[in-house]
Amino acid sequence: MWRPLWELPGRFELIRSLARRELAARYRGSALGVVWAMLTPAVMIAIYTFIFAGIFGARFGERGTAWDYALYLFCALLPWTAFQDSLQVSSNVIVAHANLVKRVVFPLEALPVAQVLAALATQMLGTIVLVAGVLLIRRELHPTILWLPALVLPQLVLMLGAAWLVASLGVFLRDTAQVVSLLLVAWMFLTPIIYPEGIVPARYQAFINANPFTPLVRNYRRVILEGASPDWTGLAYFTAFALVVFVCGYWWFAKTRKNFADVI
Repeated sequence: MWRPLWELPGRFELIRSLARRELAARYRGSALGVVWAMLTPAVMIAIYTFIFAGIFGARFGERGTAWDYALYLFCALLPWTAFQDSLQVSSNVIVAHANLVKRVVFPLEALPVAQVLAALATQMLGTIVLVAGVLLIRRELHPTILWLPALVLPQLVLMLGAAWLVASLGVFLRDTAQVVSLLLVAWMFLTPIIYPEGIVPARYQAFINANPFTPLVRNYRRVILEGASPDWTGLAYFTAFALVVFVCGYWWFAKTRKNFADVI
């Protein structure tokens, strides 16, 4: 059951090719091409900032300006959007490649991995825009940004496990994509992404802190915007959650894989 997982690093060229094809397919025929990967989050940030910072007066950080709100929002939306995109696409990835399931011996484990890497590549492009925005608005960049790999690695582990899980479920339950979309919307609003943690009533603080995505979002903001080292306790909690999802997600994928061809 676990052998295909250990063989995945040796299939890196195949996975990279699949990820590049996925990215190219997203923007094929569009005039701006991959620029949309940076333009789309920028437009979302502008809309959220206008509504929540401009109309409702929400603020992040000590300075409490609308620009700071935009930076804090962008910082949290990047990892969340990557996670969201990888799950939504993976929920249908096996069915979309039914020809590979039926006709040839193909490492199906690589298909969700390619979707995850494509989502992470989009996040990296967005991070470039974020760094440029920080330099333009604050005219400084904290050296703690070098801690980013320590955040991206457990995030990758979580995305892989979740992608394998929903990819398998999508074969047997064709409503998986719709259910995943609804759950992700609820999860996003239960995570302090578009609102600061400080406005959450005390009776709900424990619930927000129990959300495994909260420490990841918090740490992205700490290392990029606040010049602080990661919150290691929170990061350890998120990493433990990511490892559990990784093991369970791959185990379920490997256990059900033999039935894919019969169902599709």
